[in-house]
Amino acid sequence: MLRTHYCGNVDENLVGQEVTVTGWVHRRRDHGGVIFVDLRDREGLVQTVFNPDLIEIFALAEQVRNEFVLKIRGNVRVRPEGTVNPDLKTGKIEIEAKSLEILNRSETPPFVLEDGTDTNEDVRLRYRYIDIRRPEMLRRLRLRTEIIRTLRNYLDEEGFLDVETPVLTKSTPEGARDYLVPSRTHRGQFFALPQSPQLFKQLLMISGIDRYYQVARCFRDEDLRADRQPEFTQLDIEASFIEEQDMMNLVEGMMRSLFATVLNEPLHIPFARLSYREAMEKYGSDHPDLRIPLELVSIGDCLVDVEFKVFSGPANDPAGRVAALRVPKGGSLTRKEIDDYTRFVGIYGAKGLAYIKVNAVDQGREGLQSPILKFLPDGAIETILERTAAEAGDLIFFGADKARIVNESLGALRVRLGHDLGLVRQGWEPVWVVDFPMFEWDENENRWTPLHHPFTAPYQQDIEKIKAAPGEALSRAYDLVINGSEVGGGSIRIHDEQFQLGILELLGIDAEEAKEKFGFLLEALKYGCPPHGGLAFGLDRLVMLLTGSESIRDVIAFPKTQTAHCPLTQAPSDVGDRQLRELNIRLRERRTTDAG
Repeated sequence: MLRTHYCGNVDENLVGQEVTVTGWVHRRRDHGGVIFVDLRDREGLVQTVFNPDLIEIFALAEQVRNEFVLKIRGNVRVRPEGTVNPDLKTGKIEIEAKSLEILNRSETPPFVLEDGTDTNEDVRLRYRYIDIRRPEMLRRLRLRTEIIRTLRNYLDEEGFLDVETPVLTKSTPEGARDYLVPSRTHRGQFFALPQSPQLFKQLLMISGIDRYYQVARCFRDEDLRADRQPEFTQLDIEASFIEEQDMMNLVEGMMRSLFATVLNEPLHIPFARLSYREAMEKYGSDHPDLRIPLELVSIGDCLVDVEFKVFSGPANDPAGRVAALRVPKGGSLTRKEIDDYTRFVGIYGAKGLAYIKVNAVDQGREGLQSPILKFLPDGAIETILERTAAEAGDLIFFGADKARIVNESLGALRVRLGHDLGLVRQGWEPVWVVDFPMFEWDENENRWTPLHHPFTAPYQQDIEKIKAAPGEALSRAYDLVINGSEVGGGSIRIHDEQFQLGILELLGIDAEEAKEKFGFLLEALKYGCPPHGGLAFGLDRLVMLLTGSESIRDVIAFPKTQTAHCPLTQAPSDVGDRQLRELNIRLRERRTTDAG
């Protein structure tokens, strides 16, 4: 037996007993002829002591360096008075070594294995197997395991069946780009890696599975961000004979169980609920952080007739918006800070950031300070102060542009201000966002596209009325947002073949194309498909949220960079000509032309 106990599990209950531990040298110290070795494994650290009386063992201990792999046998004893380490789980004891075996040696690691390391992320990812040894990384991966176990247990108890769906499947290029896999046996044809198990889980409902879940790997060839990866993990859920409230009730119970089990923190149910329209109106985002007590207020109706075109232009534009954001006590912001925030909203397309400092509300125009006051009539100023509930010492920021730009810029500013000014409340604020638009207009492609996906059911069941006014249709979709992060989203699905064909036609997909892309689903819908719906959680994002990590790369064992590159394996990489020939693939050289 190589070990009897994990290092981190040796405690005062084992005092007087002999134990054998294995692990990596975290630190070696030589104090007055006595050598101390902190040995580390996935459960924690334990201090071991080597006395010079055991000459051969002591000589071997002198050779030990950081990250050597050791096996140590010895007696557990209480640490001498004054040497207890209260920050360590094993801090009350130490192991007096009786034998030592060096199982393997190590070169000097490329970085120090301490929590909070400032080592470049590319270096950490290049040596990820070393990075994972850090206690911080181990804690995250352990918590990830516990989160998935808790979710599985909850769904098992609720009667859901864990069913695997294919990873090699058919390309359905709607939304993000597919990762394609060439077929060797079917010349010139391709599989696709699934962006989600969406169609298969709907087929499982037609199959009578009734309640399905899966911890599924998904793949999307898209531009990356801190919370995106080309391959990621979803908790996929689908159930038959349900409506929206049934799925929401199930998920609220599951989340309450998760937070109680993993974090020992309560979540109060039912969760708050916001319509998409209200979320955009108040917070400029469909995934609002409700911990931040700042809200956007629309003021365009009182600026329609002002001569200031910066405001009146968007106020008179059906696609425009003029909104105000009151910052309590924001009058203390310096000009430099305001300029910094102006540059910040420019990232989101805003052309500027107008503002008013409120020195005294009861003095009207005379109690305000701003370059834009001369352009605003008294009535408009009075309405703005009233709607924003401004008080002395406040500052009001303004956004005026296309609604999308105003929402994105002021919505992001709201979050930035909340954190910068210490306004974020502690705790967890889950909220359902519902009543999403069914479609959105794509100006580049000049067509309607689904806001979620084309299998989402609308409230309106008359397809002709939907076709007559697609922009007014609302979907039976629901997204779960926690502290400003969308952790899950789902909907009730379309379960009628003709209705599904009608929705695809509205999206510019005719019957022939629909059959080519989704024929297997449309065929299945003919054979008694029950009403059904579901939801998918981004597990990586959920773990990121619960561990307080800044990026999902910190909660994935072997992630890719933001360029979809793996520094550890150097993937993607070239393949040989023989392998390409077997796949009937010929690479074309990319031609370059002189700019001059």
